[in-house]
Amino acid sequence: MKQHQSIHNTASPIRKEIGAGVVGYLTSVYIVAVNSSILSEAGISEQNAMIATILASFVGCMLMGLWANAPMVLIPGMGVNALFAYSIVQNGGLSYEEGLGVIAISSLLFIIVASTPLATWLQLAIPDSLKHAITVGLGLFITLIGLEKGGLVIRGDHSLIAIGDFSSPIVMVSLLTLAIGIFLFARNVPGNFLITMLCGTILAFFFGVLEGEDPSTFSLDADWIFLPSFSAIDELTFWLSVFPLTMVLVFENIGLINGQLHMLRQPEKFDRAFQTTSLSALTCAFFGTSPTVSSAESAAIIASGGKTGRASITTGILFLLTIGIIPFITWIPSMAISPILIIVGALMVQSIQHISLEDMSEAIPAFLIIVMIPFTYSIADGMAFGFIAYPIVKLAIGKRNEISIPIIIIACMFLADFILKASGH
Repeated sequence: MKQHQSIHNTASPIRKEIGAGVVGYLTSVYIVAVNSSILSEAGISEQNAMIATILASFVGCMLMGLWANAPMVLIPGMGVNALFAYSIVQNGGLSYEEGLGVIAISSLLFIIVASTPLATWLQLAIPDSLKHAITVGLGLFITLIGLEKGGLVIRGDHSLIAIGDFSSPIVMVSLLTLAIGIFLFARNVPGNFLITMLCGTILAFFFGVLEGEDPSTFSLDADWIFLPSFSAIDELTFWLSVFPLTMVLVFENIGLINGQLHMLRQPEKFDRAFQTTSLSALTCAFFGTSPTVSSAESAAIIASGGKTGRASITTGILFLLTIGIIPFITWIPSMAISPILIIVGALMVQSIQHISLEDMSEAIPAFLIIVMIPFTYSIADGMAFGFIAYPIVKLAIGKRNEISIPIIIIACMFLADFILKASGH
């Protein structure tokens, strides 16, 4: 009797971990369609982007489960993918392979930071107002991308942007899917993003705007491994891409992992979880995708009773099995993806509450970052405005002691980039 009870007590936690891992997968698998949609605009086929996203998520979750023994989901980060696709590749003038080279260098720097006291030093050196402003600016940028993908905003005849044609079936599907997505998210329905995409795809079919590839065209002969290029490593543009990516990776993961481990009540796992995230980001340079982060969906695993790495391993295995349904994922239209980008953007904008808007020396640089990221369609350029303005405003009001050496160095680098651009280089 005692032996039977012991077996039951052992099996029950394992079943709970596996169940939590399944929940983690269902809440985060949307990233396969969303991330590939963004990466495809940087010069990679959607099929390759899906394979890259799946492999990076699989390896990231396995590393987190085996090394850190923490129930966290590592998937390509929202905001980070936009930074890579639009700022580094499109606007930065780098090829896709050179962009992967930026990821490799940024991830190596991330590994160094995660393995040394540099994380604490950087955390103290960079003002919180600028870090939160970057998150808000990224949120607005992702929202703008979502509005464009759904046809809700278009290029205006007499303005930069204008509202879309509400009589268009594409816009109708986007609006209906957005309403469904907001309802499901507000109700905290498990797998709400996945359900939203499925509903959007069904609506697109009934409205006659569903387009997708023939499943028979899918081939596993697509690229599985990429080779990052470092041909632009001697150019300032390359390093001005490395800096914002490294900073976003470091500070976003510090915040996410701290919050998740606090929810789990296992703060002692931070070092290994942080180091695992940096290693996972490095693998992305060879899989051909933007870096993975400890996603917000990890909270779903923890809330479902996940306490160990078994949950992450379960999620990782399910991600790998997703390769078998790639032909069907390609049917998901942009109208079904755009509402998710808008909702994620809204979540990121909430960080504005942590900025001291009553202190103009903090508010003005933060404001410049927030508005210039979406308005310039460049995360790096938007950050540049804020980091250059920060020491200027502090000096103007006599707060010289609040300007750190790293801030001065970063501001000078961004200023040098603007000068080179102005001179035609």
